[in-house]
Amino acid sequence: MDLVITLVPLSNGTYYAALDVPQQRINRMPVEVETKGDGITLKIEQAGSSFVGKIENGGARFTGTWQQPGLKAPLVLQRGTASAATARRARLTPPYREEDVFFANTQDKLRLGGTLTVPAGVGPFPAVVLVSDTGPQDRDVTVQEYRMFGILADYLTRRGIAVLRFDDRGVGKSSGNYPNATTADLVTDAQAGLAFLRSRSLIDPQHIGFVGHGEGANIALLAAAQQPQAAAFVVSLAGYGLPGRDVLLQQQGEIMRLIGANPEQVKAALALNEHMVDIIRQTPNDAQARNKVASLIQQNNSNIDPGMARARAAHFTSPWSRYYLDFDPKNKLPDVQCPVLALNGTADLEVAASTNLSILQKGLKGSHDITAQKLSGVNHLFQPEEKDWPLVNGQQQPNFSPKALEIIRAWIVERTVQPQPVPVTVKREAPAKPASKKVSKTAFQKTAS
Repeated sequence: MDLVITLVPLSNGTYYAALDVPQQRINRMPVEVETKGDGITLKIEQAGSSFVGKIENGGARFTGTWQQPGLKAPLVLQRGTASAATARRARLTPPYREEDVFFANTQDKLRLGGTLTVPAGVGPFPAVVLVSDTGPQDRDVTVQEYRMFGILADYLTRRGIAVLRFDDRGVGKSSGNYPNATTADLVTDAQAGLAFLRSRSLIDPQHIGFVGHGEGANIALLAAAQQPQAAAFVVSLAGYGLPGRDVLLQQQGEIMRLIGANPEQVKAALALNEHMVDIIRQTPNDAQARNKVASLIQQNNSNIDPGMARARAAHFTSPWSRYYLDFDPKNKLPDVQCPVLALNGTADLEVAASTNLSILQKGLKGSHDITAQKLSGVNHLFQPEEKDWPLVNGQQQPNFSPKALEIIRAWIVERTVQPQPVPVTVKREAPAKPASKKVSKTAFQKTAS
């Protein structure tokens, strides 16, 4: 089984990391990273798993021990390289305008870097701002060889919709510190992107909306709720309707069952998680909350390093975590007045489609135009089943669900593109000549007289 861990260096000197297990359809599972000298520890809280090892060959290889419920084994993590298919793939000049741009979040004094793609033609065009999921993402939302937002932007722009996608705070060309940002802070980034699009001459200011993924979907809905007249529409991809704390518990339980944990292990892990959440919510002081949580973690795992326990406690008490644990989407959904398209996949292990989609649909009382749909076999990253992935140079490559792409495009076009009148050629016929009347000579003479 392939384990893929992505490490993203952040502007504050720390790392953001995530775990992917393609065979189990696990995507972007958060990983905590701790380095000390040539030692490295990776902790995957949701899966009850960890890796402790050494950094070798200048970071090209990590050698150590992997541990998860019911398994402890040696493991070597090798720096990944692009597949032969990816390496040979040349990027052709797209049939639309593409520009690297910067825009300002004046409220938080940030400079955000992104890419704006605009269809060929005179415009003005409808447009969307893409808003990413939890964790610091680059503008393409790159996961291994899959560029979720890059694919979505290309598809929509080729079909008449302009797209702005941008690096999250502290990633790529964007300033800021992502770990200290709450969901509410990220709302201001999305709103800044929308304001930037309004300033562009080729963009139709009346038809600008959001397309958000995961937490980004809830950010988009929050932005629309705060400024009802700003967004023309919202497309929610894998948005959640449950409170954040319930989403985390649901994710942890599903993933532990998937990796083979027995019912007792799942029950114990969820009980510990709930206890930690209660401590954090009931202890406003961060230092006190961190001490209590770190102590609880060590009591329940005697093998854990005290430094790692403190690191995990610090993560749980971060500004983002505190906001997320208390955030309940239902409180703001009624304030959303614009049209909403909500799509969730049935194979999504992180956001259960049935539960969350129904809550979103019921909560959006202020909008009179709501479309909600479950997509069979689609996972959290909106990839179809692996058997449906395309073959590129003999290798299957992950792709964005073609069905989802077309649903998004058609829904946006229906609400933003005015039908153009079809020119009709009318063939005019010559007027018929009136029938000639025979007038008698006598009658003519009488008339003349």
